[in-house]
Amino acid sequence: MKHSLRGVFATALTVLLMSGCAMQSPSVVDRGDDRDAGRLLSQAEQQAPDQAAKTRLEAAGILAQQGQRDNAFEAAGNVDVARLSEGDRVRWALLFSELARAMDDPRAVLRATQVLNDDLPMQNDQRETLEERQRWARNALDEGDPELLALPGLEGQPIRRIVVALPESGPLSSVANTLATAMRRHHDIIGDNVELSFLDASQYSIDELYQRAEQMNAQLIIGPLAKDQVTQLEQRDSVPLPTLALNYGSGEQNNAARLFQYGLSAEDEARQAARRAYQDGHRQMSMMVPDNDWGRRVGEAFWNEWHRQGGEITNAVRYNPESSVSNAVKTALNVSGERAQLGNIDALFLLALPDYARQVPPTMDYFYAPNLPIYATSHLHEGRLQTRRDQDLDDVMFVDIPWQIPDAAVGGEEVLPFYATYQRLREESDASMFRLMAMGVDAYEIATHLTDIAALNGMQGSTGTLFLTGDGRIYRELPWARFQNGTPTPILIPGQ
Repeated sequence: MKHSLRGVFATALTVLLMSGCAMQSPSVVDRGDDRDAGRLLSQAEQQAPDQAAKTRLEAAGILAQQGQRDNAFEAAGNVDVARLSEGDRVRWALLFSELARAMDDPRAVLRATQVLNDDLPMQNDQRETLEERQRWARNALDEGDPELLALPGLEGQPIRRIVVALPESGPLSSVANTLATAMRRHHDIIGDNVELSFLDASQYSIDELYQRAEQMNAQLIIGPLAKDQVTQLEQRDSVPLPTLALNYGSGEQNNAARLFQYGLSAEDEARQAARRAYQDGHRQMSMMVPDNDWGRRVGEAFWNEWHRQGGEITNAVRYNPESSVSNAVKTALNVSGERAQLGNIDALFLLALPDYARQVPPTMDYFYAPNLPIYATSHLHEGRLQTRRDQDLDDVMFVDIPWQIPDAAVGGEEVLPFYATYQRLREESDASMFRLMAMGVDAYEIATHLTDIAALNGMQGSTGTLFLTGDGRIYRELPWARFQNGTPTPILIPGQ
């Protein structure tokens, strides 16, 4: 498991800062200069898990004492924190958070400071140090360039003129038509004073679209939809008009002022699944993703987030969706002699479409793994009630948008966000397009609220709870459900 070794260095550093040059009692770090951290790390490979975790922590402290920050960070990141004693977990958190902050890695700092949630015995100054680092990490992730979110001339003003620029021909035209239909329906139902106009994005370059939108006196553009176009925009210093792109660019962050990004990101769902599985106490995960570009991207998102949390991927299977489910499950669960070997697996992450996903739990039952928890994305849920077929998914936990799982999300349809629009679109649309319909509704709501940034953070949307980050990207937090008797039902989230 890749856990963290961050407590030793920070503990020593805190003591030194508090006490000046006073002599200190010996600690793991204080003893460190003449010991061989490499030898300790080699020993850890041969030791039992509990002792190995302690040895890796000691090695990380020595490396930090010797000024080998990168090596110390790597060693600390490989500590199986769950194997440490309570005191050593605090030492690890202090060390790893200090190293991570020095390397400007706020996600690693958040990983370290998760020990604050575990009610461990620690001194007041240790708790205050970890809390301060946690605040720094959250601010570092939330804060971008304030200029990116500024809308000069529009702050506090109502959005009344919107141009929607989506392609009416080409490979994305079907998706674009669904989004546009949802926006029109929602606009008609809520009856506000917004003037909603449409441009065929397939007929113009990006710059020409902006020119036409300005000629139409638009305050804001919704679009583009294509990922490569969003990537082009986010590399600019600014965009001519405030823009809500309906996809995410490929860059590490959005650099363009007045450009906002929103979409139904499967990668976000995978990262949320990783956080939930870790929060539920799992540490060693197997994963199954399709052997295609989509599976690679989503699988990578899960892999990276799982390791940031401190977990270990023991098996990663890229399966052929057209081939036997049995072969993929055999590999994922270390099947030997028709029996799964789960000594180093305590949960499974599954990315699959419904027909394939329904075959996985029965196959796991056959290989004597009926109780292994499964975490999945929304893609295994078709969105319509079919209890007989979905009984094969019983006990699988998955995220989905509130409009698809109203009972699990909010306790019933009547309390869904934008219920009147939900009723209308549910009657009109095919289940396979309903998530896109919900996205169109939320895109309209986001666009009309962009002059009130505070209203966007925590907005209850049809596609989830929406959050705006400092670089203008909007992410969703989705509710969880579990299949029981073929029906999505609520499951409790720890702490709520």
